Amino acid sequence: MRRTSRETELSARRITRRGLLLGGAQLGFASVLGARMRYMQVEQADEFRLLAEENRISIRFIPPTRGRIFDRNGRVIAENEPTYRIILVPEDAEDVQDVIARVSQLVELEEGDLNRALASINPRRPFDPVTIADRVSWADISRVAANAPALPGISTEVGQSRVYPQSELYAHVAGYVARVTDRNLSRYEDPPAVLKLPGFQHGQVGIESKYENLLRGKAGIKRVEVNAANRVMRELDRREGETGADLQLTVDTDLQDYILARLGEESASVVVMDLENGDLKAIASAPSYDPNKFVHGISNPDYAPLRDNDHRPLASKTVQDAYPPGSTFKMVTALAGLDAGLISPEDTVYCPGHMEVGGRKFHCWKRSGHGNMNLEQSLRHSCDVYYYDLALKVGIERIAAMARRLGLGETHGVPMSAVTSGLVPDKAWKLRKHKQEWVIGDSVNASIGQGFVLTSPMQLAVMMARIATGRDISPRLVKRIGDVDTPSRGGTDLGLNPNHLRMIHRAMYSVSNNRRGTAYGSRIIADGMRMAGKTGTAQVSSTVVDNSAVPWEKRDHALFVNFAPWDNPKIAVSVVVEHGGGGSVAAAPIARDVTLQALYGGDPPLDAYPKKDRARVKALQARLSKEREERQALRSNRA
Repeated sequence: MRRTSRETELSARRITRRGLLLGGAQLGFASVLGARMRYMQVEQADEFRLLAEENRISIRFIPPTRGRIFDRNGRVIAENEPTYRIILVPEDAEDVQDVIARVSQLVELEEGDLNRALASINPRRPFDPVTIADRVSWADISRVAANAPALPGISTEVGQSRVYPQSELYAHVAGYVARVTDRNLSRYEDPPAVLKLPGFQHGQVGIESKYENLLRGKAGIKRVEVNAANRVMRELDRREGETGADLQLTVDTDLQDYILARLGEESASVVVMDLENGDLKAIASAPSYDPNKFVHGISNPDYAPLRDNDHRPLASKTVQDAYPPGSTFKMVTALAGLDAGLISPEDTVYCPGHMEVGGRKFHCWKRSGHGNMNLEQSLRHSCDVYYYDLALKVGIERIAAMARRLGLGETHGVPMSAVTSGLVPDKAWKLRKHKQEWVIGDSVNASIGQGFVLTSPMQLAVMMARIATGRDISPRLVKRIGDVDTPSRGGTDLGLNPNHLRMIHRAMYSVSNNRRGTAYGSRIIADGMRMAGKTGTAQVSSTVVDNSAVPWEKRDHALFVNFAPWDNPKIAVSVVVEHGGGGSVAAAPIARDVTLQALYGGDPPLDAYPKKDRARVKALQARLSKEREERQALRSNRA
């Protein structure tokens, strides 16, 4: 059927209208698409450019420079040295074992380093770098860099490593650093990312550990452009980190060196304390060890002799070990009696060589007895019976309170590792610890520093400092942090009767300067330098032994404490010689030599010693001077 002209015209108008609608829709869609493309290409250009760049930009930490440690005179105790290392990023390596095999053809790799590296890969995230070789030569670094295209995931870097120029002098004080361990990471709720950098070092013991956060500093960040093989093409941006704070300690290297040389092969410790501000001018444990061997992981052949040595070179004896103080504790008991008003200097006690308490005999060290003893005589002769009797009058609670007042039984905040608080026992402590009541025999034993009483050489030095000054002086080991001095720890008045302290001073002076004093053989005769001291002998076992007839480890400990000059105190000294026998024989001579060395700032003149000792002292000074020169030369060679 043919369509009429009217129908044809109507159909054309319909088609035109539909075409317009369809064309309009297409135009609208094209407009929206164009607008979107303009928005993405113009408005969001920077964002998409950044996203593209991030596909080829790596953000890396810049390890901070660790702060240095100095002695009181500015001598370096701990510093940093450059070191080269080879790094592997497991995620970027096609085959870890194959890549390591290729590297081993270029560089001689230690089996131990390789094993540690492989063992640390699995626990870490695949993009965390791992050190496979540390302290390699520049030639090794060059060979690896030249072959970088064939070593995916491998890179080289220059780092820093800790070094201790003074070697064994400050091993127990400054401590050492080593590679970050899981134990180190467990210290933090959210460990800083810098600790996971390859080869990064963390303080393990001593000052290095206690001041880790200050010494470490803050890491920097750099943005580098890398290619498909993770090879750095260029550095785009860098933000430097913050160098760790430098620390200045209170110790004197010359005095520390002398003390270790003087102690020789003894298992012993010495603390020297300045009485103006509490500065620890020396704090030495013997024997010592070289902390440099621990920085990169100590070998078993090096570690075994330290571990198996019965003189325990790894122990910080000055603060870590606690010993019965023996007769050095008698000043505590005496001051407790004086402070309570229960005795006077003229009161005497008869010593027949023993005292019977509760059906048990407590013997004096002098079995034949001392006869009648007053306060000064009891300290001069170190009569035990006098203090047995005093303990019955005073009681353990007053004795314990005085001991704590004089600094025993606390750590004093010394920033060293494993600092002991010692033990000042009382009735409550025994009931809590042993579920037993305190008995009078416990007080008798405590009165002469035996039984449950335990003190460290550090605490004994504090005790001496407080008796010498009458102030609650405390030890200070860190003198300055960065450019800021730490507060003096000279203390304030203890509230003790000055007359009582003078009585104790005179009695201690007679210990060292009266012909019948137990330390007369180790006296100082130089005017203005004489010392006041007290000997001590601490039993290792419950039975009295003949020290010359038993093995070394069963002999008594030898102790000596003193301050000097006695009439104008400037320093306090404590000495403990493990299994040294008697304090007057083993510890007092060391204390006398150390005291003079500290007061004179070097080798004292021979006329500071009694005439009978001068030839021996001259030979000793010559030998120690030679040994110190040899040790210094050895330390310089190591550096």
